Amino acid sequence: MKKSVYLHDIPLSEARAKFNEAMRAAGLDGLLGVEEIKLNQHALGRILAEPVWAKISSPHYHAAAMDGFAVRAEYTHGATLATPVTLEIGKRAGYLDTGDVMPEDADAVIQIEAVEPLDADENPAKHPRNPAVIRIRAAVSPWSNVRVMGEDMVASQLVLPAGHQLRPVDLGAIAASGHAMLTVARKPRVAVIPTGSELVEIGTEVQPGDILEYNSLVLAAQIEAWGGSADRLEIVSDDIDHIKQAVASSSQNHDLILLNAGSSAGTEDYSAQVVESLGQLLVHGVAVRPGHPVILGMIDQEGGRQVPIIGVPGYPVSAALTGEIFVQPLLAMWLGRHLEEGETIKATLTRKIASPAGDDDYVRVTLGRVGERMLAAPLSRGAGVISSLVRADGLALLPRGSQGEEAGAQVSVKLYRSARELERTIFVIGSHDIALDLFAQYLAQKDRRLTSANVGSLGGLVALQRGEAHLAGSHLLDPESGEYNLAYLEEYLPNVPVRVVGLVMRQQGLIVKSNNPKGIDGLKSLEREDIVFINRQRGAGTRVRLDYELDKLGIDSNNVQGYNREEYTHLGLAAAVASGRADCGLGIAAAAHALNLDFVPLFEERYDLIIPLEFFDSTLLAPLIKLFDSKVLRAEIDGLPGYNAAPFGEIIATVE
Repeated sequence: MKKSVYLHDIPLSEARAKFNEAMRAAGLDGLLGVEEIKLNQHALGRILAEPVWAKISSPHYHAAAMDGFAVRAEYTHGATLATPVTLEIGKRAGYLDTGDVMPEDADAVIQIEAVEPLDADENPAKHPRNPAVIRIRAAVSPWSNVRVMGEDMVASQLVLPAGHQLRPVDLGAIAASGHAMLTVARKPRVAVIPTGSELVEIGTEVQPGDILEYNSLVLAAQIEAWGGSADRLEIVSDDIDHIKQAVASSSQNHDLILLNAGSSAGTEDYSAQVVESLGQLLVHGVAVRPGHPVILGMIDQEGGRQVPIIGVPGYPVSAALTGEIFVQPLLAMWLGRHLEEGETIKATLTRKIASPAGDDDYVRVTLGRVGERMLAAPLSRGAGVISSLVRADGLALLPRGSQGEEAGAQVSVKLYRSARELERTIFVIGSHDIALDLFAQYLAQKDRRLTSANVGSLGGLVALQRGEAHLAGSHLLDPESGEYNLAYLEEYLPNVPVRVVGLVMRQQGLIVKSNNPKGIDGLKSLEREDIVFINRQRGAGTRVRLDYELDKLGIDSNNVQGYNREEYTHLGLAAAVASGRADCGLGIAAAAHALNLDFVPLFEERYDLIIPLEFFDSTLLAPLIKLFDSKVLRAEIDGLPGYNAAPFGEIIATVE
């Protein structure tokens, strides 16, 4: 079988134009169809295919707006506190409950609280709602306290336009206008076909080489959220005949096919060949990152019918982004609705981003307002990092030709979260610690969101100096004094008043494979030729401590295999050891425990939070500061492997 090759990467605008032209030629550039449905809870979220016009007025009669007595307004003229007016029940007034039909000769309602109900001899009535006469001490104007016919809507007026997505309140308005049935757009039927011999179903116990298949879960959920109806089909192995059969079969009863994976140019990437053999290959390769190996095509059916097919890249981030770029607009067109672009804001990048010159580059970012600026911290760029989509607050687009942006540049960000959420976000930049994840969990219950960027202790201090964070986590050891963090504040934060708050004491040591097969017993082991080390990034407190300890032992870092290979978190470092990329790395005991690895303890360190005084007493950080009073949280942190919560909440220093 010959290998699939790219036609070539083309600009996104050109790819969309080719796809849209093919849709027009196939008569698929509008509503796919309509259907009649009952007006009930299942109508919620459906898209109106026709406008709704009121059959009847609402209310369709003049109705009492409150409990009281129906009168003609002219009968009340002259009524004052000093000169009350008396009205006889049955002749000039009559009691009504809220919603009752107004008598033909009445044009106002006097609320029951404003009348004096009397018997015939003008004594207080025993039954306030059934008196002989009423006495009033204020006049009313015509149509006071009356819901006039058509007050809500008038027969023949537009209630809702075509293309509107039905909300709970809309169902009530439609019912009030006299409708029991609705004409809505037919939901597009979409087949999601996962392919790959390495894929296994969710819930399967995975073995090395197995990949849990969850792209179809994400794609199907996107389709349902955008108004379509998704069918997740069974995994198809990397066999071109099996894939062709699955596509051909699905095209008979679906409006769109998403063929996931196999869209690149490897020896087992058959998607392009399948599309060519069953129809027309329009596009193979779009100049977007991530997700450039996209396939757009049409599958031919008997009678001239055509079914669009999209070859979706296999990496999770690429797959999800392909859904947003190509599938969402297509479903919106078929449903006859306007595509909501989502709110876009301007934000300042916290670090430099390099981009391919010829591609539209979509960058996931986490956002937070610090002072007067909305900041955007880029997340991991990997196309397979599904967690970056979970953490992302928005998507920044760097247009083709820009080749990236410098730190401090303004970028446009399409929001995934509401602006209100961003205003309640606590932005943490600095060293990674598991305790911060616990803080995030607790703060979520206090109407706050904690988001962090792991750039190391020194990176956190630099971020504070630039005004790019509300606080930073740090565990920088001063070799001369043996104290943590304080000596670095004068150098990195000379003009930023801060408060240093203790968080935890934690064990640092060597994270090694389970049962420590190579017998690693300390830093001297790093000189062995058979030991491969994994390091933390430059500026990380752990790396500063490592260099200090290596120097004490007289170990040259050039003799440590893997010294220049870096991870940005303790858990990432532990994963590198667990996966066999390294034999050991310097990290915390909790990370080793999390991945069932062994741990060789070496020393204990203090981890602090560095908080600028301008934020320490702010409303935004108040729930975080309050957490230091939580005995439950303190005990939970104390229970982490290798942790000691002795300094939890202690004010170590205030530097002004």
